[in-house]
Amino acid sequence: MTNEVDDDSVDSPISDDDNIEFTGAATQLEWMDQPRHEQIFRDIEEQINSGHAKTPDRSGRKVLDSVFDHSTLMAIYKLMQDGVIEQLNHPIARGKEAHVYHATGPQGAMAVKIFHTTNAVFKNLLKYIEGDPRFTGLKRKHRDLVTIWVRKEMRNLIRMHREGVRVPEPISAYQNVLVMNFIGEEGRAAPQIRHVELENAETVVIDLSNMLRLIWQKSELAHADFSEYNILWHLDEPWVIDVGQAVSGRHPRAEEYLVRDIEKLHSWANRQGVTIPLEDIALHVVDEEGMGWDV
Repeated sequence: MTNEVDDDSVDSPISDDDNIEFTGAATQLEWMDQPRHEQIFRDIEEQINSGHAKTPDRSGRKVLDSVFDHSTLMAIYKLMQDGVIEQLNHPIARGKEAHVYHATGPQGAMAVKIFHTTNAVFKNLLKYIEGDPRFTGLKRKHRDLVTIWVRKEMRNLIRMHREGVRVPEPISAYQNVLVMNFIGEEGRAAPQIRHVELENAETVVIDLSNMLRLIWQKSELAHADFSEYNILWHLDEPWVIDVGQAVSGRHPRAEEYLVRDIEKLHSWANRQGVTIPLEDIALHVVDEEGMGWDV
């Protein structure tokens, strides 16, 4: 592993220095009624409403749920004003840490990942931030942790994408909102690999081993959750997602997380009927020469 590369110059296309006031004190309904916010809210609501009207499956969908609090709406509005987001459409994934929406912008179809700002789950993710030399002076307030986590995922995506790992191409990040290239077709997200019947599972295992190798040796990261839940199947190839927890190779637990990733890949391979030894996958991932595998 070589020395850490400072990515600060490329991971912040939108500055945190702006003139929008974030009080955080008013409830959702209270701030929406304030005259200075009324037009902003109407603009965003129109975008979200029109997007939901086009969604492939509208059952059970709400236009505004707990995801769209005051600061989140203001962050989305900032991204719209800056020309990053043109249309916010339907939800494509919901999780304990974030909701993901389909959106469109100058670059075409995008995924907008909106991280929850009131969910205590982020306190359990401190172990992936503490010890990472890229993030110092850590604050323990929840909103600060969310902002750091978004920046962390953005930087990890930049590194992986730059080294040829198939990940969503990062576009922008601001506050608790991450914008990236959409992985899917016709507004539908690509399925997780666990839902796909593979015709040649061994080839896919080798492909994933190659990507894990790139993540470790070239991106200088350990993914830390390399599982069938965080791999999508798109255009007959696996794509890696949810990289916020990935840590620098200089993180004190990086090797521990790498071993766990290799074990998860090997376990999944076995369930697919692929009998590549664990030692071979590990050697390919960590050794400079590897196993000479190619897809």
